[in-house]
Amino acid sequence: MMVEYTKAKLSDIVEMQELVKDEVKKGTILFRSSDEMATNIRSYVVAKNDNDIVGFGALHFHAYDLGEIRSLIVSEHYRGKGIGKGMVMHMIEEGMFLDVKKIFTLTYQKSFFELIGFVEITKDSLPAHKIWADCIKCKHFPVCDEVALIKAL
Repeated sequence: MMVEYTKAKLSDIVEMQELVKDEVKKGTILFRSSDEMATNIRSYVVAKNDNDIVGFGALHFHAYDLGEIRSLIVSEHYRGKGIGKGMVMHMIEEGMFLDVKKIFTLTYQKSFFELIGFVEITKDSLPAHKIWADCIKCKHFPVCDEVALIKAL
């Protein structure tokens, strides 16, 4: 299987939303409208197999030295094949190129990120605007059982 990691295009948004819709329903990934995805399209990385999107994620920036990996998803049929790790490594490389010093994530997949070198931190160490911009939209807010992790680059 040949997987290519590239920047998302505006024409990918419909397929990306279709891929993530079940996780949005479960509440494990936040809903992003087409407009919000279009506005942030430069943040997204897609994993493609034979031109089909099999996963995507975003590297979002909160400060000149702090990034966040968010909205990470791999199609159920492609899980366990290293695609998620490939996307995270792609985003880490992009962050390093842009001189980001740390990347954090909020996730239900703690062990996955720990295998890539992320370490758990307290949620109160995250930027306050993260909580009010994103977490407030979550159906689990304010009782959140996601774990915050960070990786120094």
